[in-house]
Amino acid sequence: MSSPYDLVLRGTLVLSDGMIPDGYVAVRGATIAAIGQGSPPPALRTVDYGAALILPGLVDGHMHTGSAIGWPGIEGATMTAAAGGVTTVCDMPYDVPRATTDAGIFREKVAQVEALAHVDVALYATITKTDGIHAIPELAEAGASAFKLSTYEYDAVRFPRIDHPTMAAAFREIAKTGLMVSIHNEDEELVTRLTNEARAAGRTDPIMHCRTRPPLAETMADLEIFEIGLDAGAHVHMAHSSLSRGFELATMFRGMGGKASGEACVQYLCMTEEDIIRLRGFGKCNPPFRTTEEVERMWKALLAGSIGYISTDHAPWGRSRKVYEGDIFTVGAGLTGLQSFAPNMFTMLADRGLSPSYMVRYCAERPARFHGLFPKKGALAPGSDADFCILEEGRFLFDEATIQDREDCRWSPWHGVPMRARVAATWLRGTEIWDGTAVKVLPGNGTFVPRQHRMSALDAGAPGGAAH
Repeated sequence: MSSPYDLVLRGTLVLSDGMIPDGYVAVRGATIAAIGQGSPPPALRTVDYGAALILPGLVDGHMHTGSAIGWPGIEGATMTAAAGGVTTVCDMPYDVPRATTDAGIFREKVAQVEALAHVDVALYATITKTDGIHAIPELAEAGASAFKLSTYEYDAVRFPRIDHPTMAAAFREIAKTGLMVSIHNEDEELVTRLTNEARAAGRTDPIMHCRTRPPLAETMADLEIFEIGLDAGAHVHMAHSSLSRGFELATMFRGMGGKASGEACVQYLCMTEEDIIRLRGFGKCNPPFRTTEEVERMWKALLAGSIGYISTDHAPWGRSRKVYEGDIFTVGAGLTGLQSFAPNMFTMLADRGLSPSYMVRYCAERPARFHGLFPKKGALAPGSDADFCILEEGRFLFDEATIQDREDCRWSPWHGVPMRARVAATWLRGTEIWDGTAVKVLPGNGTFVPRQHRMSALDAGAPGGAAH
């Protein structure tokens, strides 16, 4: 008789293609060894979650730990991830005071992850505004999960706009690595002109954030990046499409032989222009919220399979950076969203009569595939890491005071919003890291997760197969 498993969890298993009631998942060490239904096998420890749902730990394919305070932000952001059932985060490279633009900086950031993180972390890389293309091969070799470039400039050093000739050359070099290149997709020339005109007219109220970043600003950028990607043979990915048309364009370019994809952020599936009027600075993000009709079109794109995955674009600005004092253009752009991610997605799906399997597919499996982490991450399957998000169904109000981050980051656009589930527990590599009320592990429990392979998620031969 084989030795008992180290751990067995019981509950309703949620897979990307269905659910297993009265299920179990058995763990040896840090890895899933078996899943099944009915009577569980013997184990050194058994945890019975009853009617609760057991999902793979969520994988957030787009978030920021260091854009506000630099690498120390890794600690708080990964704490709130743990409390939100997110066991792997893919962190953006635009940190204060310097971006991750060469292998030396990348290795320094890995060391910070190993010292500070509560959950596992994959890392994006980027390039400098000029003379940065030579660093691409070494960044890929260092384990970057993807690259990130921008068509819009927030800071000439930390978050620059990459011009078209440089972007074309970078895409060609990135194509050699097989990694995805994600793009902040807004047209700078159009946004700058509209913003200057709004300021000149004295229109700095919250709705003008939406009006100065219209849908055209996104679709113009989408066309540019997909055309360059088609020419270069690179996998080009919209970092955050607020528009269903963005996914239509990606589908069109795939039909022409390109590797084109994009993600939706959770806010674009529920927030509308009316919400920035209500939330003011706490509802400002780029791209901005769209209309109620556009939200419905986004859901149609999701159900049609056109969306690559769903992310949070979590950006933990301190509260003082989000307060609106008469000029929406001076407010920091970005929302907190890691801790509300799982309850929010479950609630939106339940409200539409949709299975939580969609959540596994778009918030765990697919982001893991796009970042070259699947099947290590994002799956309830033998051989995958024993990462779990336990959801207890019920009626709960999301309370920003419970956010597990530094005090000035305890704000949320979903404060007071009714949720139909809460994260009752989170497990990372076989260890419970959140028990429903507190993070149970110290900084350094998380680890850096390098990309596991060099094939695009859109390649049929990639581990896990084509994602679309």
